[in-house]
Amino acid sequence: MASLERASDEKAALLGGMKDPEAVASPLSPTKAALPSASGGKPLIFGLGVTTLVILYYAFCSSTMLVINKVAIHQLPCPIFLLCIQLLTSAVIVWAGNHLGIVQADAVDWAKLRKFIWVVAGFLGTIFANIKVLQNANVETFITFRSSTPLVLSLCDYIFLGRALPTARSWASLVLLLAGSAGYVLVDSSFKVHAYYWLMLWYAFFTFDTVYVKHMCDTVKMTNWSRVYYTNAIALVPLLFALPLTGEHHKLATVAWTPGLLGPVILSCLMGVCMSHSAYLLRDTVSATLFTIVGILCKIITVVINVLIWDKHATPTGIAFLLVCVLAGTFYEQSPKRA
Repeated sequence: MASLERASDEKAALLGGMKDPEAVASPLSPTKAALPSASGGKPLIFGLGVTTLVILYYAFCSSTMLVINKVAIHQLPCPIFLLCIQLLTSAVIVWAGNHLGIVQADAVDWAKLRKFIWVVAGFLGTIFANIKVLQNANVETFITFRSSTPLVLSLCDYIFLGRALPTARSWASLVLLLAGSAGYVLVDSSFKVHAYYWLMLWYAFFTFDTVYVKHMCDTVKMTNWSRVYYTNAIALVPLLFALPLTGEHHKLATVAWTPGLLGPVILSCLMGVCMSHSAYLLRDTVSATLFTIVGILCKIITVVINVLIWDKHATPTGIAFLLVCVLAGTFYEQSPKRA
């Protein structure tokens, strides 16, 4: 009960005391997503409800983290080392913040720790398979396959997480999302996959990670900062053992630690804390399917911006297909929990 009360206090402090919604119309529909606040049944900020605010928080962190990581890896071409210091920074900041009374994190509980080992297994497995997929397929192909995951996760929500099946409108939205992604690949980029088994491995890890983490948020009562601490601290251990095997220590020996390098690296570590917290907050607030759709929309919007700014050879038809994906996501209705 103490963990549950602390989790409620954390969300109340961040979102003005609003409760978690169980039925949300659309990730980009502020009016329908807004629920009564603790202060009198009005939307929280500028007419936006808790779900919309959490989505915006996660979308900002996700898009910003992507750009910062690109710059950081360009300056420091050691991705495993960069991931290690990001995980270490997140764990240390939460630990220090808890001792200073800034954030609320539960004490280490071995029963919860054992359950979080599976969270880390899904997290690291997804990262590894993601890298291998990108080595054997282009980014557009990967986005297309990722756009099909909400169809599978909507069934997982029904089978494992106690939610109702999507409405006809939501099924149409999911199919349109997949069709728009496939259309973009067909008109603007070659469909390329050299090793389908890596793609299937990523699909399995990603589905397990998304469903199991949502199950943990629903059943293991703890604050989101505790989840951030557990995940980052546990994931750091196997990566530290794997770091010497990557040979990155040879590159690190030749690195000149200039301010131009340290700036993006430090910023990526700090943004990693926000990224972890926003991801768990969104997972706790919405269904596994809606969480995945928000992630897809963030990446598709990033592609749209890159195409409009940098890619002078993109066709108007390709841009139209990407905008169809964004439109499809706005019409998805989160399924309520079954009685």
